[in-house]
Amino acid sequence: MILPEDAWLRLLPHCPPRPAIRVRLGEAFRRVLSEEIRATVDVPFADVSAMDGYAVAGEVATERSLPVLGTIAAGDAPGLTLEPGQIARIMTGAIVPPGADRVVPVELSNGGETAVLFQRLTAAGAHIRRRAEVHAVGDLLLAAGSPLTAGALGLLATHGCMQVPVVAPPTVAVLTTGDEVVPPDQEPGPGQLRDSHSTFLASAVATLGLEVTQLGIAPDDPRQLRERIESGLGHDLLLLGGGVSMGEFDFVEGVLAELGAELLFDHVAVQPGKPLVAATIDDTLILGLPGNPASVMCCFWLFGRPVLRRMLGYQDGFWQGALSATLTARLPAAKARDRFLPAEITFQRGQLLARPIHPQGSHDLASFGRGSALVRVAAHAEAAEAGEPCEVLPLVDWLGG
Repeated sequence: MILPEDAWLRLLPHCPPRPAIRVRLGEAFRRVLSEEIRATVDVPFADVSAMDGYAVAGEVATERSLPVLGTIAAGDAPGLTLEPGQIARIMTGAIVPPGADRVVPVELSNGGETAVLFQRLTAAGAHIRRRAEVHAVGDLLLAAGSPLTAGALGLLATHGCMQVPVVAPPTVAVLTTGDEVVPPDQEPGPGQLRDSHSTFLASAVATLGLEVTQLGIAPDDPRQLRERIESGLGHDLLLLGGGVSMGEFDFVEGVLAELGAELLFDHVAVQPGKPLVAATIDDTLILGLPGNPASVMCCFWLFGRPVLRRMLGYQDGFWQGALSATLTARLPAAKARDRFLPAEITFQRGQLLARPIHPQGSHDLASFGRGSALVRVAAHAEAAEAGEPCEVLPLVDWLGG
């Protein structure tokens, strides 16, 4: 049995970013840039007004009304030139006419259209956005490895980047195992239960903008299990649910060995999820998740998700992204393994509050299904009480649910 941090180090060489591809701008959200992007235009494209007001050429009088030569709207082509002492109305984003050295906001005037009386003048250079002050043609916009957020895509749109170089999305296959498991739409017979793993894993993978190939449910038969596993090879990540413990009908490790898999580890010091198996066959990374629902969930959040994020080009790892929170209920002690419990998160004056949910065991899907975070109890840690600090790993968008 190895520590979870050591398990991650063994996984790390097997989840490099996928090759680069080009996608349309509208398809690039949540991807990662595979190469840098540079500016194609100056921003701003010219000296433009930062305010609705008046373009003014030099110092002018404030004690009398002054004639307004014209109005310059955003989008107007250059044309008007101001001589010293002359004034033109100007709108936000409009090109400042030659000769003007400042903009006086409309709030400092009587708002006249043909003549204006200023309450006071602004200093030379005021309220003018200078050409290329944000960036000039050729400047670096986004470095390789940058996540493509909504804001980043807006930036690329400004520069006409309609084809975006990104890290290709990894391919994922899911296979559930067990004679006792039936599809969710089927009535279970005596001793059977509905498959929750496939639905959970497909939904959890979808949070990364990815889809899964469902390989169905493999019975506890080595020959059929081998056929199903072979059908998942060629994907970047193959997720197996069940069949990795020490029971008489847990055949996954044996089948993987027959297929020539390189075993990375088969026991990790986490609770739930100790019998987690990781192996590789050619370029496919295989995670054999323990059969209990809570174990499947924890092992995916702790290892499967960071593996996929690394393949997507993000920097991620075991327990990376965890946040400090304050307990609102008792957190139990841990024995020789790191313990992970589901937790409900609330906010109070900008502080994260975590209420641990105490499951009946790794079969307690109801408790883990309610949690929006995992809270960690380090190995050998004593119980903690409400008001004490803890660490939580987000599982959902807490504001959106």
